[in-house]
Amino acid sequence: MLKKQLEQYIADQLLNDPQKIELHKVEKDYAETHQLLPTGVEVVLKDATSNFSDAYLERCEKETVALIIVETPRFLEEKIDHLKTHIKEFLYVESKSFDLVGVDAVSLEVDDVFETYTAMFGLKMKKKYEAAIKEYLDTNLSGDVGKYSVAFSGNDGLFDMNFALNYATGFTEEMTLLEAYDLIYSFIFSMVAEIEDAE
Repeated sequence: MLKKQLEQYIADQLLNDPQKIELHKVEKDYAETHQLLPTGVEVVLKDATSNFSDAYLERCEKETVALIIVETPRFLEEKIDHLKTHIKEFLYVESKSFDLVGVDAVSLEVDDVFETYTAMFGLKMKKKYEAAIKEYLDTNLSGDVGKYSVAFSGNDGLFDMNFALNYATGFTEEMTLLEAYDLIYSFIFSMVAEIEDAE
């Protein structure tokens, strides 16, 4: 899935400019490894701001899922600890960037029990990948308790997932929400790439 999606994404970009394309670092690494880039094309690294420039954001109440306010992408410049100081809310983010990895949106909140920053999303992958997903999470998250939850939903044909961002390499409490979402995107991309490449 990922290879086809990225091939199409690159092809679409080349229609605009046959000499130059913008890719996120994980996308560029993947494209080079799988030889998806035509010879002579310059790759410009896309930063987190441009990766989420189209983001649709909602701040919502955890208990009722009621909308508090719709924010602009500028809200992502807030520090991640906004979610600790506003413990009763979560942040819901939609972005075209997530389409590439089979995710519609990612919610982020502070878990009331484990006090970790938890990313929650639905991942479009076949049920046969469940063991591989869990193995990837076990290997790439450093914590002991409350690391992740993975459950396949037959009705939706996707995995309902969450993982503690605190346990991912690169996490720091000093980061902005934008940096957190960039880390989440990189983590999901790398997971999907590794699982599909292992087939």
